Amino acid sequence: MTEQTAPETARTEVNRLRQTFEEAAQDPAVGQAWPGWEPGEFQVHFIYTGVCESMFYIFPDGTSMLLDCGDHPACNRGELAVPILPDQSRHAGEWIARYVARVNPNQEDVDYMMVSHFHADHTGGDTWHAGETSGRGEDYYLSGFAQAAETLRFGTCVDRGWPDYNDPIPLAGPELDNMQKLYAWLQKKGDVRFRKFRVGELGQIAMQRDGARYADSFGIRNICGNGKIALADGGIRDLYAGFEGQWLNENAMSLGMVMKYGPFRFFTGGDFSDKAPALQGRPQVEIENELGPQVGPVDVCKINHHGHHSMPDGFVKAVRARVYVGCVWDQLHNLDPVMARLSDTDLYPGERLVCPGIMPAERRAVDSGKPWMATVPPAAYEGGHVVLNVTDGGERYSVTYLSAADESMQIRSVFYFETRS
Repeated sequence: MTEQTAPETARTEVNRLRQTFEEAAQDPAVGQAWPGWEPGEFQVHFIYTGVCESMFYIFPDGTSMLLDCGDHPACNRGELAVPILPDQSRHAGEWIARYVARVNPNQEDVDYMMVSHFHADHTGGDTWHAGETSGRGEDYYLSGFAQAAETLRFGTCVDRGWPDYNDPIPLAGPELDNMQKLYAWLQKKGDVRFRKFRVGELGQIAMQRDGARYADSFGIRNICGNGKIALADGGIRDLYAGFEGQWLNENAMSLGMVMKYGPFRFFTGGDFSDKAPALQGRPQVEIENELGPQVGPVDVCKINHHGHHSMPDGFVKAVRARVYVGCVWDQLHNLDPVMARLSDTDLYPGERLVCPGIMPAERRAVDSGKPWMATVPPAAYEGGHVVLNVTDGGERYSVTYLSAADESMQIRSVFYFETRS
């Protein structure tokens, strides 16, 4: 075989992906309903609504976690809005709760709720809601988590600031205010335990149902939060140590975790992105580039900050993911420079699959002909839930698009992978 030139290699990669897209769309499972979770599977459901970010996790023993559940008026953004699915007859918190009840092996009982950071598209808030409670003491708006909690029953709540919300500086805002009122109601009912996320800890988020069975193969490490990063040597780097300002970018405070199942590794980090200021003699730094080497190579990576001015070279080069998944509620998500970096084989070699929740027609027209478009499966064009399913003790995994146009959970495309060693 003759050695290929760089352009020929790029064409070969594109052809492989196109062949994979065709195979994925013709898989025997396509057109069938999602079969559900089986013991021993690790699943991440990236739930598409068109207005927020929300992910539902099922650990190998059946422990479950809802990470983020937002709601905000993204539909009012005019030409920047993306389709709201299934429709606007319900708010996102209700659509998400209904989705969770369908896929959760324990129906409405969810072991963990986690708030990555306090922005309305991740929590809900006071500007876009399904109404207000009555007779609950300090009443609150039914938006995001607060609406989902009308039907879902949570065991433990984890966020970045409980109970005093002063790390690294005092936090205030309508999102926190609404969540604290929800917390007060859940405490009054006695339903939920509350915990502050502890950066660097292994096992704060743990299997609750049959953990001993998978203890040697499955684990979660808290890798970042409140502007701090857990280092490989066990130390903690505080990127905002000495900060004396009155305001911080809430995105930079996002909670992040590395989850492993056997050889398989997955990263999620909320909206983790910012340029940390020059402090204590240190120059300004791109925080994602500081985090990437501590995360290290992963098989699947959630795209930081919806792919909006995020995922710099240093981070992408360090995580070296085979699959990237993006949570989308705006036409300005998964921007061209970000998508170009995710598909750049100069940063690291190999094929990529980039799975946004939606790549709408308007964006496809703007970015038509961009090389990175060849990494986006056609199943993303109309929008869909993306499901990561890790099996065989982490040896294999699949990425599936489900229809978000209704609640049929119909499979639209399936991609299969073997975990790299």
